[in-house]
Amino acid sequence: MAQASARVLQNGMRLPPMPTIRELVKLYRLQARKQLSQNFLMDERLTDKIVKSAGRIDSRDLVLEVGPGPGGITRSILRRQPQRLLLVEKDPRFGETLLLLKECASPLNIQFDIHYDDILRFNIEQHIPDTSQRIHLIGNLPFAISTRLLINWYADLAARRGAFRRIDTCMTLTFQKEVAERICAPVGGEQRCRLSVMSQIWTEPVLKFTIPGKAFVPKPQVDVGVVKVIPLKRPKTQLPFSLIERVVRHIFSMRQKYCRRGFGTLLPPEDREEVTQKLFQRAEVQDTLRPFELSVDQCLRLAEVYSEHLVAHPEVASYDYRAPKNVEVL
Repeated sequence: MAQASARVLQNGMRLPPMPTIRELVKLYRLQARKQLSQNFLMDERLTDKIVKSAGRIDSRDLVLEVGPGPGGITRSILRRQPQRLLLVEKDPRFGETLLLLKECASPLNIQFDIHYDDILRFNIEQHIPDTSQRIHLIGNLPFAISTRLLINWYADLAARRGAFRRIDTCMTLTFQKEVAERICAPVGGEQRCRLSVMSQIWTEPVLKFTIPGKAFVPKPQVDVGVVKVIPLKRPKTQLPFSLIERVVRHIFSMRQKYCRRGFGTLLPPEDREEVTQKLFQRAEVQDTLRPFELSVDQCLRLAEVYSEHLVAHPEVASYDYRAPKNVEVL
């Protein structure tokens, strides 16, 4: 290849020459599929910067890359020489390019595994059965699944399962810029939402940098934010993830109204106002705050009192305010 790249690695070893991503895309006539939210990142300086944002990757570490596509970020990961690189790619069209990268990287003695699977269904514990290696989760995520995947991983983190059986598993991921800002939004911030609170209960998210949309092929309508998500060594709650998610989702269902409005939809209508008022008093939270004005601690106190209320009134757990109401037919 005319512009094949070779990099000298930290240990003095030279990375074998590899064709550029542009050359691979042209050679194999690869086109991004809109239905899979695919956007290729061609600039190696940017892919290197994404991997650098993950922090130290040493020779004993394992990197799981989500959606490598033609292998832009993959090349940057190889230069950091982890012990093992595991790729999860849904689109088998990229098989030849990824196998080529695997062949080029063979002198580095990196365990290089490629799985053609949906990351939303991928069984990490099956493919990484032991916890002897630190795991880095890295990926240029498809916009269509990014939030759902992140919430799934928070559930795994709360349960200490999957990639999070060790506390030092970090995520370095791309999102639409607006989503990245929501993940990191502070109390009272314009972008503060359910995702902000859920992220900040179990992790410390950091917006590392922004990539302009024009850097991708095809160019998306939005810019992209790179976020490093660092699990907290001490989670802020021991409550079940599903309960926390339910409470926070209800609170933010009416983002611009008083927080008692959304929280109240957790409770049956018969004595909703009275019970809501009592629970806010027990939680010591002002019920006229807007949801985006609530701190993580205040949301957790509301979840605590709701959990205690369920112990005394277990029937409330199955209440769904969106369920169709029974109407008597005369």
